[in-house]
Amino acid sequence: MKRLIWIISLVLVGMLLPAAAARADNPIVQTIYTADPAPLVYNGRVYLYTGHDEDGSTYFTMKEWRVWSSADMVNWTDHGSPLSLTTFSWAKSDAWAGQAVYRNGRFYWYVPTTNRATGRMAIGVAVSDSPTGPFKDALGHPLVENGEIDPTVFIDDDGQAYLYWGNPHLWYLRLNADMISYSGSPAQIPLTTAGFGTRTGDPNRPTLFEEGPWVYKRNGLYYNVFAAKCCSEFIGYSTSPSPTGPWTYRGTVMPTQGGSFTNHPGVIDFQGGSYFFYHNGALPGGGGFTRSVAVEKFTYNPDGTIPTMNMTTAGAPQIGSLDPYVRQEAETIAWESGVETEPAGEGGMNVGYIQNGDSIKVKGVAFGAGASSFSARVASGTSGGTIELRRDTVNGTLMGTCAVPGTGGWQTWTTVSCTVTGAMGTHDLYFKYTGGSGYLFNVNWWQFQHA
Repeated sequence: MKRLIWIISLVLVGMLLPAAAARADNPIVQTIYTADPAPLVYNGRVYLYTGHDEDGSTYFTMKEWRVWSSADMVNWTDHGSPLSLTTFSWAKSDAWAGQAVYRNGRFYWYVPTTNRATGRMAIGVAVSDSPTGPFKDALGHPLVENGEIDPTVFIDDDGQAYLYWGNPHLWYLRLNADMISYSGSPAQIPLTTAGFGTRTGDPNRPTLFEEGPWVYKRNGLYYNVFAAKCCSEFIGYSTSPSPTGPWTYRGTVMPTQGGSFTNHPGVIDFQGGSYFFYHNGALPGGGGFTRSVAVEKFTYNPDGTIPTMNMTTAGAPQIGSLDPYVRQEAETIAWESGVETEPAGEGGMNVGYIQNGDSIKVKGVAFGAGASSFSARVASGTSGGTIELRRDTVNGTLMGTCAVPGTGGWQTWTTVSCTVTGAMGTHDLYFKYTGGSGYLFNVNWWQFQHA
């Protein structure tokens, strides 16, 4: 059903929009619905932790969390799901908005989920030695529980870590250095109109704060960016001279827009630029329960305030270029049409469910003086098909054609190669998949060879 909706929607979009719209890069993931972005900069990459809205959802039906990463902000690698409800023996449902942080050589992922024993939302913490997992439950029970959601974590310059969360209130606690316990008791941050703006029409919610806080520090100033009002939400923010307040409401980061009645912020600095992550309902079949993560690059105003941003289909500009002469995961994607991903028998993920006419765009590939050949790791449980290497557009200059044979199984892998011509300079690379009916083959990785 997902594929049918996708195909129909693409046809309709193609009829309604100019050709340039096909080159859009937002939302940044198209293989599944994603929500609640939580970016983390580590070791020269952005790791993006998200929720996963199930296809066809009519509620926040979420069973797992996902991880993606990018070195250039446009080509995103799918690392699958290293954390799910089954990770927590005490969790019943609702894999909702969390955040991961790095400390002491380990990665700590704080997530809200429903405690089976109490029926209330609780905050759990999972830990891993790798940013892509797998993660395991650090405690075997909730870290903290008061029925509220959306944890964000911030480590101050003095080493003190804070956990914030809440809807309808805003709470914080001081985490210990081990990141899985805390000192003192949870405390409420007073939700004053001076601190969080004025909401009208709801006497129980006098301020704009709704949920999804994202707390960070920049140039000595503390920022709390949050989902505001309801419903539909916009993104507002407040600032403070300390991590615990007093907070001052500063205005709108992103107005209400985008086809989803919720939104959720994530803010980072990376490679000299500032980036704002959010979600919307922009993909085919998208809406308030089938959301997709997107990103914009921005520049702070001279006084440290955040400019108001609108959602775009262009997304962030590429940082540098992609090297095709090192092995690249097939699930590294700027934009795709029709394909999906799945765990690979050789480890990691592979691109699968490929049908005739499906495609993947990899943006800004630096071929340099030229490539002479191309190799790919492939598998097919049927008779295979063909990988067409196209330049700049899905039907652009054909640089090579690689035949994929049947291998006897969808996880029975072999490496195929083909000659390449015209692969010079820096171009967008399109993999166009062709063949007969049904699913054709899977791809695990690819690599070009120098001329």
